[in-house]
Amino acid sequence: MTQKPIDLEQPPETAGIIIPWTQVADRPGNERLEETSGLVEALGCELAFLRAEQVRKPTPGYLLSGGLLDRLAEDVKGFDCSMVIIDASLSPIQQRNLENRLGVKVIDRTGLILEIFGLRARTKEGRLQVELARLLYERSRLVRTWTHLERQRGGRGFLGGPGETQLEADKRMIDRAVGRLRSDLEDVKRTRRVQREGRKRRDSRVVALVGYTNAGKSTLFNRLTGANVMAKDMPFATLDTTIRKLDLPVIGEASLVDTVGFISDLPTHLVDSFRATLEEALEADLLIHVRDRSSEADEEQKRDVLHVLNQLAELENVDLPPMIEAWNKIDLLPEFVREGLIAELTERREGHIAVPVSAITGEGFPDLIEAIEHMLDEGRARVRVKLTNKDGAFRAWLYENTQVEEETYSETGEARLILSLTRDEFGRLAARFPAELSAQIEKAD
Repeated sequence: MTQKPIDLEQPPETAGIIIPWTQVADRPGNERLEETSGLVEALGCELAFLRAEQVRKPTPGYLLSGGLLDRLAEDVKGFDCSMVIIDASLSPIQQRNLENRLGVKVIDRTGLILEIFGLRARTKEGRLQVELARLLYERSRLVRTWTHLERQRGGRGFLGGPGETQLEADKRMIDRAVGRLRSDLEDVKRTRRVQREGRKRRDSRVVALVGYTNAGKSTLFNRLTGANVMAKDMPFATLDTTIRKLDLPVIGEASLVDTVGFISDLPTHLVDSFRATLEEALEADLLIHVRDRSSEADEEQKRDVLHVLNQLAELENVDLPPMIEAWNKIDLLPEFVREGLIAELTERREGHIAVPVSAITGEGFPDLIEAIEHMLDEGRARVRVKLTNKDGAFRAWLYENTQVEEETYSETGEARLILSLTRDEFGRLAARFPAELSAQIEKAD
């Protein structure tokens, strides 16, 4: 008698989603419903139902009131759900009580995002960050995870006292793991710092893409660099930071960084866990804020992104780099809306640069490249340097520490370089070669 082969593939979980709201101003619109649906798709679950429910009197034990809870229990049974997602923040007690009442796994918004992060992380750094965020989340929810926390362990010796509770022991265990992960991430930060210093020595300017999740950053990144980063129409398609060369026609080579997308209601400990990755954005010479101008929630998403960026800058005690906006997905807009965007651009205050683009069609990319070069070149001075055959060491230093835009030779063999310098680079040049500065260097036209 032959046995049937065992099916090793597990069927996808079936999830039901509730988005609770209390005040009319907080009632979720279509954008929030689609975003939550996209998060479930990114998790690989089948969506059974998705509802926004007004909770007039949130209960401390379940969050949901009696009637809503009864209806949810009926739907879970009727749709044969294996998971319920509450798109809000649940306390550990509420999560435990809901699981006992519904008989299935229950996760809140933070747990959902962490589950997706766990699936998306590919690099060692990404996995470290996900694991740190998960442990910090679980530490706050030990009351849900364990059922033996009230037991006490005996103290050592006759002065040991009543001993420590199992809860304290479990917290200590997690704290040790968190400490190890933070130490490993510090190593990552040091490595990134060395890499950034290397790019600075090569005078490779850094441009970082930031924006709300699913705004089209990875598609824009691929078109600008010719890379093949995964770009899918789902939240958090990109989690690990990617850096590629960006060729700029006037000022030469730069490094372009693709970062993880931001999202509303992102918990503080998630931001903290991903500081090692997002430092690349804070250390960049220029930020490109990619906005989905076809989204009804575009302005709210912009506020969420700027809030997280300012939060990160405050944690690192640094100023945000200069920023321009790429108004993406204009190919999805009707003509009259596009005309309105152009009118909006003309009314914007001076110094705030925004460029309408389509990462899919390439529309607006010449203007975007021009804006990038303008911002990277702003504040730089151009100088002309005359060199003789005896200035070999001087010439080598200039090529290593400054940006040489042009080199020509006279009929007598004298070399002439056109340099583009920042204020700091000019200061180093003046300190290193004061005699040459007065004799061989002059301002270029």
